[in-house]
Amino acid sequence: MNRQQRLTMADTATVRAAGLARKAQAEAEKTGNAANLAAAGSLWALIAQAHTSIAALLQPTEETD
Repeated sequence: MNRQQRLTMADTATVRAAGLARKAQAEAEKTGNAANLAAAGSLWALIAQAHTSIAALLQPTEETD
């Protein structure tokens, strides 16, 4: 997997984490219970962090048509 693919996966994971965080906040405001959503959001944030860390170690890829 190249650097750009890792960055794309990190971006996707970040979007999922943000979506789950919004759902957790809404659920907490509505019912006071958002632990499972918050945990899932945390996991996706960690996945994004891992992909970003790996991408930082890889060489940039050349642009191809």
